[in-house]
Amino acid sequence: MKILLIEDDRENADYVANGLREEGRLVAQVASGAEGLICAMGNGFDLLIVDRMIPGLDGSNLVRSLRAAGHHTSVLFLTVLGGVEDRVSGLNAGGDDYLVKPFAFSELVARVATLGRRPRTTAAETKLRVLDLELDLLSRTVRRSGELIDLQPREFRPLEYLMRHAGQVVTRTMLLEHVWEARLGHSFRSTHERGRTPYQPAAHQG
Repeated sequence: MKILLIEDDRENADYVANGLREEGRLVAQVASGAEGLICAMGNGFDLLIVDRMIPGLDGSNLVRSLRAAGHHTSVLFLTVLGGVEDRVSGLNAGGDDYLVKPFAFSELVARVATLGRRPRTTAAETKLRVLDLELDLLSRTVRRSGELIDLQPREFRPLEYLMRHAGQVVTRTMLLEHVWEARLGHSFRSTHERGRTPYQPAAHQG
């Protein structure tokens, strides 16, 4: 798995990159948004780990630029901005997942593995298909054996998530974090991380 880490804090970047290399990942590091955007567009990475507050071109605008250019590489935001609005903003910018500092390295590894199992998405992909079920990402409609299924917007998102993870085990926690992220708030995150040893980043962070 080829990963691009875009993080301006050298200590934090080395911690993440070296740990992932020990897990068998290939990791390239850059320290600015502009350099990260150039690398992300041309080097065939499987995953981008992006700090939200990198200098120059910030993480959110970097990812928006990638998506606008038709690049669909998975993105994991790694940042101290942990409020619900911050997380929702990052996901709406085109991020696939969001991990708040301080974090347990084991959780980072698990999230990287999950994103790595996702099928590669191309700019031309507009439909998802699982057996006789077809989901149109543009029209936001679902058909089974050609017959239209009437779904509410709140039902479309979990179905899309399940279809993107067809053949994989999807837990209630995964659905809560990735489909209903805006409804979780601090209490769920605190419960979810209870008992983990967090990574404490350096004083200067993104």
